[in-house]
Amino acid sequence: MQDGFSTLRFTREGPIAEVTLTRPDILNRIDATAHRELVEVFRRLEDIEDVRAVVFASEGKVFSAGGDFDLMLAGNADLATRQQMVDEAMRLLGSLLDVAPPVIVALHGDAIGLGATLVLACDAVVSHPTCRISDPHVNIGLVAGDGGCLVWPQSVGMLRAKRHLLTGDPLTGSDAHGMGLVTDLVAAPAEVLPAARALAERIAALPPVAVQGTKRALNAVLRLRFGEVMPVALAHEMTSLGSDDLREAIAAFKERRPPDYRGR
Repeated sequence: MQDGFSTLRFTREGPIAEVTLTRPDILNRIDATAHRELVEVFRRLEDIEDVRAVVFASEGKVFSAGGDFDLMLAGNADLATRQQMVDEAMRLLGSLLDVAPPVIVALHGDAIGLGATLVLACDAVVSHPTCRISDPHVNIGLVAGDGGCLVWPQSVGMLRAKRHLLTGDPLTGSDAHGMGLVTDLVAAPAEVLPAARALAERIAALPPVAVQGTKRALNAVLRLRFGEVMPVALAHEMTSLGSDDLREAIAAFKERRPPDYRGR
């Protein structure tokens, strides 16, 4: 346990806080426990008045592999669990959008699915050319309902968002930088975290009322889209969570065979 957390580490040095995902053994997947702890830490950041910037990082080779297969299968088997997953998804993304200080992502490894959504809901993304960003919800029989349909169009425009959300095709860090998903590109993975910390220090040195007011004004657009998009997207994802195709997609992935989708 770290500050009461089991899936992440929360630290603070002066005006800069860091949130670090700490389960590289499972590729920092976002299971039910990680959902709850991320909501808690984002809300904690709302309550600490003198934090002026936040670095969001992770341990291991992968930033986050996204959603957890066991949680998906539990949702597939039980309606109440599906509803709980939908409620948690709303809380998770909503709590991140409400963090007042700017959040800078140190994206040293791949961000997949929900991992990519969390990255793109932040305020700056530092990465390197060979890192990959993808949202392969459709590849496992799911609607991209936990935020992908909100944050991808806001970052790259609707047509490019459709291209990548409807196929699950990944983008390299270099391509993502060219398209606006990555704001700061460094040469190698080892340079990512120092660069993210340096950017956080620059922001923390600026007048906090001006910085946070500007962020709130910018996030007002996301908040409006959140209310429009998320209930619809999550309703469709809830339907897909109960589908036979979800079970088939996960089974085919685990068995390393082509899937046989039936559209139900």
